[in-house]
This record gives sequence, C-alpha cells and structure tokens, in this order.
Amino acid sequence: MRIKYTISIVFFVALVIIEKENNIISRVSDKLTLKQTPQTPLQLSGFSHILLKHNGSSTSLSKMDPAFLQMKQRLENYSEHQEVMTRARKHILLLATTRTGSSFVGEFFNQQGDNMFYLFEPLWHVEKMLTLETGGTNATAAAKAYRDVLKQLFLCDFSLLESFLDPLPVDHITTALFRRESSSSLCEESVCSPFIKGVFERYHCRTRRCGPLNLTMASESCLQKEHRAIKSVRVRQLETLRPLVEDPRLDVKFIQLVRDPRAVLASRMVAFAAKYKNWKQWAMGGDVPIDDEEVRKLKGNCDNIRMSAEIGLRQPLWLRGRYMLVRYEDIARFPMRKATEMYRFTGIPFTPQVKSWILKNTQASKETSGVYSTQKNSSQQVEKWRFSLPFKIAQVVQKVCGPTLKLFGYKFVSSEEMLTDKSVSLIEDKVFNFL
Repeated sequence: MRIKYTISIVFFVALVIIEKENNIISRVSDKLTLKQTPQTPLQLSGFSHILLKHNGSSTSLSKMDPAFLQMKQRLENYSEHQEVMTRARKHILLLATTRTGSSFVGEFFNQQGDNMFYLFEPLWHVEKMLTLETGGTNATAAAKAYRDVLKQLFLCDFSLLESFLDPLPVDHITTALFRRESSSSLCEESVCSPFIKGVFERYHCRTRRCGPLNLTMASESCLQKEHRAIKSVRVRQLETLRPLVEDPRLDVKFIQLVRDPRAVLASRMVAFAAKYKNWKQWAMGGDVPIDDEEVRKLKGNCDNIRMSAEIGLRQPLWLRGRYMLVRYEDIARFPMRKATEMYRFTGIPFTPQVKSWILKNTQASKETSGVYSTQKNSSQQVEKWRFSLPFKIAQVVQKVCGPTLKLFGYKFVSSEEMLTDKSVSLIEDKVFNFL
C-alpha cells in the first residue's frame, strides 16, 4: 500500500510539473538585473530510473506497476507534441534603424492574418525608461534589457515590458503602449476592451475603438498564435541577441533591413527637423565640421549597422540559416519578389492577404504618402532623396560611412550632376542571401 501511495504521488507531481511548465510567467522586479525563469523541457526518461527503498531494497517503479508504464507513455507523447509545436512556431525579429522603411516592411508580417502575433517597437519603452533613469542610454545595460524583453515577448510574457511602461499598468491594464494601433494583434476583438467615448478615445485602434489594453489578454492571444514577429529600430549589435538563438524555446530568425545612409539622413532631416537642425544649417551654407558630435554619431550608426551585417553575412554557426539581409531599395523596386523571399526564409506561408496588402500599398498616391505612412509609391521613394540632399552633405556621408556603402552596394557620387542624374543608378545589383 505504501508503494502504491508513493507511485500515486509521483504521478501527481509529474502532472503538476507539466501544467506549471505551460502556464508559468516570469516576474521581474529589478528592470536592470532582468533575471529569467528557466522553462526547460521535462526530462521524462528519468522517471523509469526512479528507485524507491522498500524493505531495504531498491525497486524500479516501472517494474512495480504496469499502470506506471501507461502514464509514462502519456507524458512522453505530451512532451513530443509540445516539442513539435515549438519547432513549428517561428519567431521573427525585423532589425533596422529609423527611416529605413521598417514600418512599411513590418506590415508584411502585421498583415499576415490570424496566425501571426506582431508587435511594433516595444523596445521604445525600454529606451525611454533607461534614458530617464540614467540621463542617457548605457549601451551595455540597454543591450541586455533589449535582449531580455525581446525574449520574454517572444514567449508571450509581457511582465518585463510592463516594468518599463510609464505610468505603470494597474492590474496589467495600460493606456500607454507605444503605437498600439500599429499592431493588428493588439486591436483584435479578443483583446479589445470596452470603449468609453470621451475617456479612452485617444487609444482607439485602426479597425475598431478599444479601451485600455489588458496585457493579460494580449498574452493569452499571443499564446494562441502560430507565429510571432517583432519590429525594432533600437538593437545596435546583432551579436547581443545570440542568447535568443540559444534558447531552446525559440526558433528565431533575423531580418536586417538596411538603406542607403544618404537617403536615411535626408529622410531624418525632414522627419526629425529639430534634432537635425545642425545638418539643415550645414546644408544651407558653410562647411560641415567633420569632428562634430552629430557627424560622429552618424559614423557610429553606420559602423554598428555594418558590423552587424558583417557578422550575419559571415554566417557563424549560431546564425547559420537564421540571418537575412534586405535592402530597402530592393523592396521598394520589387516588393512582391522580396516579400516572397522573406517568407521563404522564415518558413511561414505567404498568404493572399499579405500579397493583396502589398499590391495596394506600393502604388499609393501622393496624398496618402505622408512622412510616417506605410502607403508609398515604392519605386518613387528610392530616388526621392537625391533631389533633396545637397551634394556636400552626400560627400560627408560618403566619407564617414564609406565602408557601409561599399558593403551594401551603394555607389558613390562624384558630382552634383551625378547625384541628380536619374539615368545613373546608385544601387549595385548584389545578392546577399542564398535562399
């Protein structure tokens, strides 16, 4: 009787372990320590070696009761099912910098449909909070925070992100999530809380009016989705994300989106006029001081992008089959072809819904193509910067970002005439990935 009672306890403990494995949510109180709660798969093979002392001798449970073998088989089947589901689920991280067309490309995944959980710039909150607390963003602390928040979000756990929201959510409910409306997943009926006119109006989604976001409901919705994608312009170095690849719960693939640095600067001078007032003044007259902080910042951004791409293109063992480099210019000229390649790389079906969105949103009229709009006449966007950026500014970019332009296949201009001559392409035909 004592042996059977002990066996029953073992069965119960095994079932509890599995139940907890599927429902556990890590809680992090220290935003910068960012401790993780491991969720390693249950090693079922160990059950057959559990020994009990009875009357001074060791007895194998699997030999004592045939019912144990049946229970063990059920647990092993459950574990195998969970492993298959994990392997089938894809986690996509779209890496870029501001004004590279990342919002537009992110829609390729946001429009996927019911099987995709897409998040738009969740790291915005992390960067903002770290900047407020330290007076500036510490690169090492930021990289660790970005990595850990991304990992938890890919696991559908919003608890760590909550600690960076301001104001802090109450009962996991927030009105502060950055551009919630840019994520179709956060505007679905299942996560859309009641809308109260005059109180929550500013937080409504694109497709329906919703009240504050319940992050618990968002987590539950995420868990029901087959795939997960996140778009971010805040990760500086690809190497810092290696722990995501090494986590057995994730199947992460990285898509790095790049754009001609001259075009990026021209776009930023329009979109972020106040921050780029020095560049606008230099553009109107006078020489550009090459040792100015703004110029050094431009060089640092170019170097970070290039170094990440060099690692990805080198395809080290940990990144093999997990990295893809895409130029915005290629997407703008051949949107359907490049979208097909990206979906083939991710291993996710390319749905008619996405194809329809691409066709509709790559031929937008001038009236619908605002600074932050995802509706673009994509072929026109490629050349637009060449007629707004002065030649002397282009020369500065070429000087400090030369290695980056060369790596990505962007041609240098040697004169004002060459810069504005549309018959001269500044984009080399270049293949970065073999799919």
